[in-house]
Amino acid sequence: MGSGQAANTPPGSPMQLTRAQAEQLALKNNPQISVGKLLALAQHQVSRETRSAELPTFNGSITAVDANEGSRIGAGSLTASRVLEHAGAGVTLSQLIFDFGRTTNLVSSARLHEKAENANALATTEDIVLATDQAFYNALQAQALLKVANQTVATRGSVENQINELTKNKLKSTLDLSFAQVNLSQAKLLQLDAQNNVDSTLASLTAVLGFDKQVTYELTDEASQLSSPPADVDVLVQTALQQRPDLQALTFDQQAAEKFRRAQRDQLFPTISALGLAGGSPVRPDCFGGCFPNYFISSWYGAIGGNVSIPIFNGFLFTAQASEASFRAKAAAESTRDLRDRVVRDVRTAWLAANTAFQRVGVAEELSKEADLSLTLAQQRYQLGLGSIVELSQAQLQQTDAAIGFVNAQYQYRLALSTLNFEIGVQP
Repeated sequence: MGSGQAANTPPGSPMQLTRAQAEQLALKNNPQISVGKLLALAQHQVSRETRSAELPTFNGSITAVDANEGSRIGAGSLTASRVLEHAGAGVTLSQLIFDFGRTTNLVSSARLHEKAENANALATTEDIVLATDQAFYNALQAQALLKVANQTVATRGSVENQINELTKNKLKSTLDLSFAQVNLSQAKLLQLDAQNNVDSTLASLTAVLGFDKQVTYELTDEASQLSSPPADVDVLVQTALQQRPDLQALTFDQQAAEKFRRAQRDQLFPTISALGLAGGSPVRPDCFGGCFPNYFISSWYGAIGGNVSIPIFNGFLFTAQASEASFRAKAAAESTRDLRDRVVRDVRTAWLAANTAFQRVGVAEELSKEADLSLTLAQQRYQLGLGSIVELSQAQLQQTDAAIGFVNAQYQYRLALSTLNFEIGVQP
């Protein structure tokens, strides 16, 4: 998408964007989605190509020969050795009758590969949804941290101004002012890092949405209340084993490999086919003068026949191909089993991470409240002359760390839920 702005967004204004809207834009614009769909369509054509072997082949031909009448071929090979001057046109029809299921297995294998490619396209869709969620929440988290950094700069700047005035009036020492200035400088560095992180995460969001120009966003977090993760991990595991598109794709590939193994084995059996042809020769030698009797007496021709092809020996080619296909089918089965094991592991790991992240939200919130209270008390003690600048600086640092930790905990839990949904194969 070239413009970067949504169609309903006025030029120059920020793009209003929720997580669901971001997912829709990514599914519409991201080139990886188009690649997945195009590969699935290409595999569908492969299925049609393979199925063509089951259908009749119908060809038309027009042939004209200018020859030395009655001469014979002295080198090379032709169906008839005698060459006659003639012109004609006709059609040829060939049809496979029976090959002990080889072509049928090849068609089934191609169709299973098509299903696997469709599942891969769906897996790509879920990958993009997860990447969009991660980019969206990372951008929200960065913006929230920037707000914390701005508030920290404002708070520490106010304290630094107060201490500066007190120092001018000889009510505080230059040591206190030095501590306050150091704390303010640290806050400004935090602010710079936070602003850079915002710009970086928005660039990542723009890329995953499929835009080629930087866009200004106004992100909206529609989830105000965080819900706890699902309680039963075994149910999630069973859901993942049934719904994960990458597992479905590998299962289809395994079944396709088994069909192909059977097809390669069936090469060792005979093949029965039929051939029919018909046509006419309006230009042919004049046989009424006694030249070349029994040639081109009739103006039309036609024939039908059958053929049985029996493989006898070809240097063990078919045997080797059948063995190769068998080994590849077994390897595909083992790959599927390996992915099932990894799916079970990943679901359990994601579930544990989501539960831990949810608990961290509560702990971080409580810590943030306590740090705010501690900073308030430290400020009051310092203003009353009961506390030192070191105590106030420590309280400021703890409050900033707690605020950052609370923001991180909230968005890390949202990311953990998105990852869990991805691992169990929830449809976007």
